[in-house]
Amino acid sequence: MELFTHAHEQRMKSEAPLAARMRPRTLDEYIGQEHILGPGKLLRRAIEADRMFPSKLLWGPPGTGKTTLAMVVANTTKSHFETLSAVLAGKAELREVIDKALERRRLYNLRTVLFVKDVLETLNWA
Repeated sequence: MELFTHAHEQRMKSEAPLAARMRPRTLDEYIGQEHILGPGKLLRRAIEADRMFPSKLLWGPPGTGKTTLAMVVANTTKSHFETLSAVLAGKAELREVIDKALERRRLYNLRTVLFVKDVLETLNWA
């Protein structure tokens, strides 16, 4: 990461809205879903052991913590986090995210967690 990029990211973090700054960043800060994320549960063990499944489907109404959980997984597994909207993003945006993810993996051995929002809403239109 370049010096100016790092400084910019740090400045953006400090200027982020309160809700973004208060968002849980670790499994211990994440509240709810104890049946799958509680101590000793399968998903929590997989996250902590960095043995996640290649893809996951998080389903639920808005505001239930799907994006937050994806961010927690990225933080816990030391992965880069990207998000796209299935409704708004096109092939070009997806290709760009994939290319950057491949480059990060190749140069820094850093994995990427890609969270695609609104997938089920998109599929309902088909």
